[in-house]
Amino acid sequence: MKHGSDRQKELEKGRKHRFKKMVILLIVMTPIMSGCWDRVEINDLAIVTAAAIDKKDNDQIELSIQVFIPKSLSSGGGQGGPGQGGVNTTLVRSAIGSNISDALSKLQSKIPRKIFWGQCKVFIFGEKLAKEGIQEQLDFLLRHPQPRERANVFVSKGKGKPILESVPPLENYSGEVIRELSDLHIGMLVTLQNLDEMLTGKPRAAAIPLVKLLSPEKGQKKLQGIPYIVGTAVFKKDKMTGTMTEKETRGLLWLRDEMESYTVTLNPKGVKGEISLNPVSAKVKIIPQIINDKWKVLVKIDTEGAVIQNGTNLNLSSLKSLKAVEQDFQKDIEKRLEMAFLNTQEKKADILGLGNEFYRKYPKQFNKIENNWDEIFGEMEVEIDVAAHIRRQGYINKPAGLSEEEVKDK
Repeated sequence: MKHGSDRQKELEKGRKHRFKKMVILLIVMTPIMSGCWDRVEINDLAIVTAAAIDKKDNDQIELSIQVFIPKSLSSGGGQGGPGQGGVNTTLVRSAIGSNISDALSKLQSKIPRKIFWGQCKVFIFGEKLAKEGIQEQLDFLLRHPQPRERANVFVSKGKGKPILESVPPLENYSGEVIRELSDLHIGMLVTLQNLDEMLTGKPRAAAIPLVKLLSPEKGQKKLQGIPYIVGTAVFKKDKMTGTMTEKETRGLLWLRDEMESYTVTLNPKGVKGEISLNPVSAKVKIIPQIINDKWKVLVKIDTEGAVIQNGTNLNLSSLKSLKAVEQDFQKDIEKRLEMAFLNTQEKKADILGLGNEFYRKYPKQFNKIENNWDEIFGEMEVEIDVAAHIRRQGYINKPAGLSEEEVKDK
């Protein structure tokens, strides 16, 4: 009997041990299993591809979002835009509120799916809003967990909403058009993160690509205009204070060492016709200097180019002609850089970030004048040193279509 009692106790002990293991397992698994109960299916999401924020006359904010239409894929929407046998791939919805959060809550009531910002690659600030200040809007976009910090930022000439409503012929939606133009470095490429860093840096100045809607061609529908980059919007703190032209923007890209895809066309002195060069490499070095209490910056650029078109009668295989064209190439770049520098100095907006460069090299001196940096930047001496060389002349040496007698050395 005693032996049987011991056996029963052992069985009871084993059951209690297994029960404890099951309880522990349930405790461990509960957090993992509970992660699925509140998930949102992709079929319940309104995926935002681009957004525009405009200022209304009554001091209200108008938030417009470009939402992807999933059924357009099954309907062949990717094969062509409206008027080309296809269907819309996006729709635009807007709402007005006292701020973005208020407008977003009203916008959600107009859309049967939950608005999702995770795929939004483009944010456009309307011109009126940009001039009055974008700090509150930037705070929302950086504070909200969904918007990407790597999303591209733009300022529109006029309102931003019409850009979202336009239907470009090549891409599925307008947001993709201006995003790809930025990737080509036709203008500035600025993300939410870049913008925040510029506005919180020592100079507290920023530059954002400026976009405009190209009017539709004759015979096209009103919405078939194409958005394109027309220059740069200049900001001091969070307010837009001016603009830069496309040519000035190219000089700015040189100074920021962001120039990639570009062509320089010049007219050599004393020669009829033009020569186009496609620079293949460029090294930019900005050197801050304080000499005898005078603040100065030295910009050194070393670039190489290749001839892609020769519309003159110059024989570039001649060393004399080649050197003459290289000098014109150098002067052209210097003019671009001077134009960009003068523009930023006139606006007293250090969009080049020179304040950060001086602070790193001369922290004590910069701390003393930080409050007056805009004035010092506006009067600063700038020295530009450009070394430009032509390394390749293309597949032919002499101008095409000209006889030996017509080709000349400089």
